Amino acid sequence: MDPATLAPASTPPDPTKKAALRPRNAATLIILDRAKKTPKLLMGRRHPGLAFMPGKFVFPGGRIEPGDRHMPVAGALSARATDALAAQVPRASHHLGRALALAAIRETYEETGLMLGTREYGPPDSAPEGVWEAFREAGIMPDLEALHLVARAITPPGRPRRFDTRFFAVDRRAVAGETAGVVTPDSELVELAWVTFAEARSLDLPRITGLVLTDVEAQVAGNLAPYLPIPFYYERRGKGQREVL
Repeated sequence: MDPATLAPASTPPDPTKKAALRPRNAATLIILDRAKKTPKLLMGRRHPGLAFMPGKFVFPGGRIEPGDRHMPVAGALSARATDALAAQVPRASHHLGRALALAAIRETYEETGLMLGTREYGPPDSAPEGVWEAFREAGIMPDLEALHLVARAITPPGRPRRFDTRFFAVDRRAVAGETAGVVTPDSELVELAWVTFAEARSLDLPRITGLVLTDVEAQVAGNLAPYLPIPFYYERRGKGQREVL
């Protein structure tokens, strides 16, 4: 008998089945106001016409852009954050954490008009073309030392967009400048709100945002100490997973 007749017939690919999207590296920034006994945090409502999470309240953020890898900074991320950012990332670049932190700062400026950084060292000598030039003109250097890594989450398969998002937290005192008129009815975020953790839970949130809120509230109670656990959320075989980095 011809051995070929014993081989299982190959199954032709299903043209209607889409390949799973590869998650893109992204970062988001949780700005905390701890001036009073009850902390507040900044959230924004996404434009209802967007394809991804329309109308949801989220933290400002987005994916890495080329200029984020070249913007000068005033301070470095902590060793704890750097190690956690590289954990469970195959062939992670040495500069990945830095680029993610800068992406969070840039996206926050683009979406809210708030500039996170310091004026103590004067303006950077140079800045990549685009948004980062506004920091140079304002005399503000991004300060990564002020950022705390608080969580990581990968968008489950089957969504129109997928991100491998790192959540950073920063105190409101790190806001060194502001550009007015960024939030409009036509912008990505159409509304900004400073809310308590309890108030945030009453908003229309993505599921992962609600989970991260609980983690961040616990970390704020612990004064964002570096030894506190950093959760990592993802999905495996259709089931949600939570690990600690």
